[in-house]
Amino acid sequence: MNTENSRRDFIKKTALGTAGLSMAFSAKSYSSIIGANDRVNVGIVGFASRTRSSLIPSFYDHSQKQNFRITAVSDIWNRRRDECVDFMKERFDTKIKTYRNNEELYDKGKVDAVIIATADFQHALHTKEAVEGGCDVYVEKPFAETMEDNRAAMAAIKKHKKIVQVGSQRRSAPNYHAAEEYIKSGQFGDIVAVEMTWNVNQPGRWRLPELTKEIKEKDTDWKRFLMNRPYEPWNPRKYLEYRLFWPYSSGIPGQWMAHQIDTVHWFTGLPHPRSVAANGGIYLWKDGRENFDTMTAVFDYGPLNDKSKGFQVIYSSRFTNSAGGTKEIYYSNGGELNLDTNKVTPTGGLTERHASSMGMQPNLLKEFELKSVGKIETDANTGADNMTSLHMLNWMQCVRSRKEPNASAQAGYEHSIANIMVTAALRTGEYVTFDTEKQEVIAGSKVFHI
Repeated sequence: MNTENSRRDFIKKTALGTAGLSMAFSAKSYSSIIGANDRVNVGIVGFASRTRSSLIPSFYDHSQKQNFRITAVSDIWNRRRDECVDFMKERFDTKIKTYRNNEELYDKGKVDAVIIATADFQHALHTKEAVEGGCDVYVEKPFAETMEDNRAAMAAIKKHKKIVQVGSQRRSAPNYHAAEEYIKSGQFGDIVAVEMTWNVNQPGRWRLPELTKEIKEKDTDWKRFLMNRPYEPWNPRKYLEYRLFWPYSSGIPGQWMAHQIDTVHWFTGLPHPRSVAANGGIYLWKDGRENFDTMTAVFDYGPLNDKSKGFQVIYSSRFTNSAGGTKEIYYSNGGELNLDTNKVTPTGGLTERHASSMGMQPNLLKEFELKSVGKIETDANTGADNMTSLHMLNWMQCVRSRKEPNASAQAGYEHSIANIMVTAALRTGEYVTFDTEKQEVIAGSKVFHI
């Protein structure tokens, strides 16, 4: 199993999350780098709590050294535009221009890149608009909530060859990089199961009751907000509390599960589940929401052409009791890798007593600790600020180097497949699979659509 030297090697790997800190370029390569020596002008697409509390502060952790500057904001609600102007002036002493929508931004804004933090269902289509408008992109997850949007965004990104970083910030965290290296080295052994949870006791999570009383349809652009979703009359709750309503968000799968299931794809190289079964309901917080307050999904992962190999991922989440909090535990026959404690231990491994009775050798992992950047908190914006800061830095460096960022568009495409499969299982009650040829989610025998 593990040697002392190999454990030291893994513990030392703390710089992987900011890959590319020291890069040397030839004169020829510099000619293809966007703004290698000039300022990169960045626009904000969507200004709300996540942008204010984490994304912009993380951006300014590195903006001076990387020579990036926020110069514009696009938001269809006039109040958000004004708030962004005031925030940038008061917090960073920076004047920015405002645009009523993304068409105006890309036509007149003269931005090289954008940070997208709009409603969940808009991320993929706003990314498509951005790359077609000539911009590199940092986009919040989930990347897409339907396969139609997922495919459209990926086609545009491939065509225009822009840098896209999806906001799966675990991919820039040293402990997760150490975990990925350890699993892929073979020392952990084959994954036999993964358990993941995200539990809170927060009736107000994703609720904005006071703001929904204040917003007026005339101050925003409801039809533009809806994008390609079916038209319905103005609804301030669905505009502001969109994470509680399908088809504007899948809720738990897109917001929380997207972070955690992405690590399964990353650590294993598997692009999506082979199948998903799921159930859930609105068991307690009956406040008009449509997305579940409690859910459990069971995934089957493994080689698509070899059903004899694989493992289960069991994911559960609830708003109604916080016991257990967040949990991400990978199991092998020799023990566990716990990304809550950031420890590898022999817990649950094959002991001598049970091995010898079958003529086998015991299999117990050696214990060691992964380098950490801090425990994930369910009360935070789905990730520690230092994770987001590292992730933002990686994006900035890749905008200049034109290298693939830690959380590429392909990674976002793949976590979206898993999310959409879970949404299909929850909403139809069917056993869900994926058609790899057509790139469609299949619920029962039918393609899953809105």
